[in-house]
Amino acid sequence: MSTNDPAVSVVVPVRNEAGNIGTLTTEIAKALDGRWRFEVVYVDDGSSDGTDAELKRLMVLYPWLRRVRHKQSCGQSCAVRSGVTAARASLVVTLDGDGQNDPAFIAAMLRALEAGGPRMGLIAGQRTGRKASGFKKLQSRIANAVRSAVLRDGTRDTGCGLKAFRRDVFMGLPYFDGLHRFLPALVRREGYGIGYVDVVDRPRGAGVSNYGLWDRLWVGILDLAGVWWLIRRKKRIPEILED
Repeated sequence: MSTNDPAVSVVVPVRNEAGNIGTLTTEIAKALDGRWRFEVVYVDDGSSDGTDAELKRLMVLYPWLRRVRHKQSCGQSCAVRSGVTAARASLVVTLDGDGQNDPAFIAAMLRALEAGGPRMGLIAGQRTGRKASGFKKLQSRIANAVRSAVLRDGTRDTGCGLKAFRRDVFMGLPYFDGLHRFLPALVRREGYGIGYVDVVDRPRGAGVSNYGLWDRLWVGILDLAGVWWLIRRKKRIPEILED
């Protein structure tokens, strides 16, 4: 890695978020400028609105902004992985592109990750004061309760898009669709520490949610079973002693 490479890559998966990314980009820059060398990598997951045109406009204004495009929508986990794969920094922050994750919390998350040393693998945002419908809140409470009971990952909220982690740790995880919902359990499976930062949830800036009941519940149940199996099948690598 050269001295000109960024210290932090901010990865933002987006689909049909043309009305949100301008403000969000300004907020990310305000949170990081003068503190860390950074880049912002937007992953356009098959948008059909003006997202691509807006990203092209912003790239003229900000030399640290990059974009990755999926020809067709592949889902949030795939978009996150594409962004992390393209990232040039060793530290990565992810957040949702709908404006509900406040970039003002990025600095606290990065400081916590750095303070934890090389064995701290992930800092996960934990939402407070959620700005969602009563039905969505109920879905999240049920999903988090079931996940916590099965995986015992010690995390009250894995649905928050705000996360900070080491790129090499993430790239070493087994990949599957839905990975982003289970990062704490999978990072702990690899022997790394997990930290948490409370973050304030905000209302969506513009547009509508891209996720519904199927994404949040039934598919999540299948993924949960798979992650439980992965954790159960983890083998401890023996330490080799030489005379």
